[in-house]
Amino acid sequence: MGFFRKPVDLSFIVITYNMDRELPRTLQSLSRRYQLGADGVNYEVVVVDNGSRPPFGRERVEAHGDNFRYLYLENAPPSPAYGLNQGVKNSRGAIVCLMIDGARIASPGLVRWASGAFRIFDDPTVSVLGWHLGPQLQNYSVAEGYNQGKEDALLAGIGFPQEGYRLFEIAVLAASCQDGWFLPMGESNAIFLRRESFWNLGGYDERFDLAGGGLVNLDFYRRAVLRDKAELVTLLGEGVFHQIHGGIATNSGEAQWQQNIQSWRAQYKELRGVDFAPPKKRPIYLGTLPTAVLPSLEESARKAAANPAAWE
Repeated sequence: MGFFRKPVDLSFIVITYNMDRELPRTLQSLSRRYQLGADGVNYEVVVVDNGSRPPFGRERVEAHGDNFRYLYLENAPPSPAYGLNQGVKNSRGAIVCLMIDGARIASPGLVRWASGAFRIFDDPTVSVLGWHLGPQLQNYSVAEGYNQGKEDALLAGIGFPQEGYRLFEIAVLAASCQDGWFLPMGESNAIFLRRESFWNLGGYDERFDLAGGGLVNLDFYRRAVLRDKAELVTLLGEGVFHQIHGGIATNSGEAQWQQNIQSWRAQYKELRGVDFAPPKKRPIYLGTLPTAVLPSLEESARKAAANPAAWE
């Protein structure tokens, strides 16, 4: 059980690397002060620092609450796969949430609704959609002048953190789930499943050794979703929102992005023997619908209606 003793219900495993600006907001969004309806959930947040220079620091993590922990990895490999596996090993939760990117702000009902799914279903994989803060996918918006200062202004303009659900007003769907709630998703950046199920899958495959992990998170999500007898539960009205930070997967320019995609897909095919494809398992939906979510939900419904063969 690593460096903890008393069990908890849920462990968030959050990977960070040189995110001095972004990680504090992510941790704030996972704190009890921000999360709504989570009073009855005994959860912890384990931050795995994948070799930041300088280290982010234990005190800055634990300042967010007594349920926050910090693990620093010396000489960490460039892929976060190892860090995610180490985070689970050093956590206590019967349920684990894998957050491969510490730059993602959570919506205010994430703890409540994700933990609730495990009281309803036997062995679910619980997912949320990913979003990019800003006017369009950050791979494109950075080329048009979107930067950290503009993002800070957007967040201030919606009253974050007091108005957490208004994050939907200033974000667009990430590429891996750009079709919305009602069509197959390529990944989730907050994947919940039981600890035993995580290890039955072998955890994250550390052979995905490219910087940033390549398609390692998509691979894990696909395997978690397609487990025998596992329900896929997708949370309505919740999400995680990516902050701009120069990450290799989301903030590179278009030319570099296309080059990255080619190398990531090639490694996936080398390891799995097939091209990557989103898992086609129809989800069960759980959650509520804050007003700020409704326009995106309507657009998702239109896309699904126009593509009825997507699940075949």
